[in-house]
Amino acid sequence: MQPSAGHSRVSEILAAANAVILGKPTQTRLALCCLLAQGHLLIEDLPGVGKTTLAHTLARLLGFHFSRIQFTSDMLPADILGVSIFDRERGCFRFLPGPVFSQVLLADEINRATPKTQSALLEAMEEGQVTTEGETRPLPEPFFVIATQNPSTQVGTFPLPESQLDRFLLRIEIGYPDRNAERLLLESGGRREQLPGITARLAAGEFTGLQKEVAGVYASHPLLDYVQLLVEATRQDQRFVHGLSPRAALSLVSAARAWAFAAGRDMILPEDVQAVLPAVSRHRLRLVSGGQASAEDIDTLVRSLPLP
Repeated sequence: MQPSAGHSRVSEILAAANAVILGKPTQTRLALCCLLAQGHLLIEDLPGVGKTTLAHTLARLLGFHFSRIQFTSDMLPADILGVSIFDRERGCFRFLPGPVFSQVLLADEINRATPKTQSALLEAMEEGQVTTEGETRPLPEPFFVIATQNPSTQVGTFPLPESQLDRFLLRIEIGYPDRNAERLLLESGGRREQLPGITARLAAGEFTGLQKEVAGVYASHPLLDYVQLLVEATRQDQRFVHGLSPRAALSLVSAARAWAFAAGRDMILPEDVQAVLPAVSRHRLRLVSGGQASAEDIDTLVRSLPLP
């Protein structure tokens, strides 16, 4: 099968992103696949490993209107959603939209804000709209939240509740660069200065077409049986407080479609499901012993089940 124009566009975007985010092709591909699958992305890792740079890079390559909020403990919901001010000339209140009214909202260090402020994003992430002062206002399309957070063990963090974690299609970690990638960073002085020079690789509306192509990637009945088997296994596994929900199962199929499409295929294979399973499930599965599921926990689960 010859790759379509859509497959070629995705490959072009990934190549451009990997020229900025050095030595992290899997994380970059997962991040792009999350947006192609019409989902929100959570990046959790230590400060200084490139979380914000990855979000900036993708937004610029895709040609999206971009807003960034630095979350802090004293932030209020109005700082995200917007506020009404009195217009003396017109004699009425006028709504000033907040940074949430953009196509990509970078919620930087989201877990440094209080739960009340974190929850201001729930409606936006689920419904694509916000309700303030009794009026519902639609958000731009497409709309994505790319949130970064520091590990919960660090000082000054407020853990995201399960209801908010479930709004994120994927959660990824970037990790330290390998030796060669870090050497290139040291020699070039970093990659942040390249961001202003990044140009959009897609025309207006072209990304929506890619999303439709991704949604059309074929999932066979045996493949869906495999997804159900994985989901049911998490519900029966005594290590987890509770298993994956139906929404998580849908997220798994959506992410696998995007992963297959990025590989130039129009059909999901079991290895596509396995590739995205950790990013889809780890933030949704809590261990009875405490904490979130590890990559080893997911790998053990996968190896215990037969392939279709």
